[in-house]
Parts: sequence; structure tokens; C-alpha cells
Amino acid sequence: MRVVKPAEERRNEILDVAEQLFVEKGFDNASTNDIIHKIGIARGTLYYHFESKEEILDAIVERMGHERIARAAAIIADRNVPLLERLTGAVLALNLDSGVGVEVLEQMHKPQNALLHQKMQDSMIEGVVPLFAKLIAEGNEIGIFDTKYPSEAAEMIVIYSNTAFDALAGLSPEEMEKKSRAFIYHVERVLGAGEGGLTRAISGVFSR
Repeated sequence: MRVVKPAEERRNEILDVAEQLFVEKGFDNASTNDIIHKIGIARGTLYYHFESKEEILDAIVERMGHERIARAAAIIADRNVPLLERLTGAVLALNLDSGVGVEVLEQMHKPQNALLHQKMQDSMIEGVVPLFAKLIAEGNEIGIFDTKYPSEAAEMIVIYSNTAFDALAGLSPEEMEKKSRAFIYHVERVLGAGEGGLTRAISGVFSR
């Protein structure tokens, strides 16, 4: 006998199982039949929530974005932790560097998924910029940063990081090192931080 679950619970179950299968088999090799059989639901139940595998991926991306932004927000809000440590922690919380995140990134970089890629970038800018603007404003207050435009500085840094580090697979270690040093150099100037003031915090992100 099939178990009837609330719509939101069933939707999340489909996304959870799809994430697992995308990691195990890859997005291209996993099918909607795999998802249906693993959960034990009717095909109509799946299509009630999602019209296609691509729509499932879209929902996974959206859910991951919300989760990552929530984690970063919690880290930034904890003023018991030094500001630069919160900066490092928040950036790491936003990374897609393991499990389904790697599969999602691989899919987003395919030409046919350009719209999905843009959607995720837009979502990250919308959600992350206000968080980092608050952190920058706090840095102004305590003298770590010196910028008159915290929101604009945050936007510039988020867009710069998305563009500069979107595709790193083809870089040699020397090229990656140079790109990292250049990123730190320019972020320090955007924020009005002293040269070398952000080296430890941001280098901690690249070393993970």
C-alpha cells in the first residue's frame, strides 16, 4: 500500500533521493524511473511535483542556495566570533565543493544549462550581498575596513568572485596562486583594508 504524505514532505523526499542518485550515478545517467523506484511512488506522483528531471535539478539548486545562505547568515550574525573568522566561515558555508554540490556545478557549466547557471548566480547575489554588506559595515565600525559604500563593495566582491572562480579546472597551481593573490589584493582595496590585512582570512578559503 502506498503511503500518502503531505505535498511538501513528498516534494522534499523526491529532492533528497534525486540528490543522492545524481551523486551516485551522475545527472545524465540517473533517470526519473530511478527516483520513482527508489522512493516507491507512482509516476503521476513525481510529475505532480516536477515535470522533468531538469526541473528537479532546478529545485535542488534553489534549495541548496537557500540552505547555504542561511548557514552563512548564522555565522555572520554571531558577534562573539572575530569578524575575519566570520568572513572565512561564511564564504566556506557558501561553497559547493563536495557531494551533490560538485554534480550541480558540473551540470551548471554545460551550455544547455546556462539559464540555470545564471539563475543561481542571481540568487546568490540577491541573498549574499546584504549579508556581506552588514559584515563590511561592522568592519567599518571597528576600523578593519574603510569604505563609504558597504553594499556596493559587497556586490562588487560577490560578482568578482563568481566570475573569477567560476571555472578553475584548467588552471595550473601557479595560475591559481596568482589568481588568489590578485583576488585578495583587489578585495583589500575595495574594502579599504590595509595590504595583507585579509590574506589570512581569504587564504583560508582557498586552502580548503
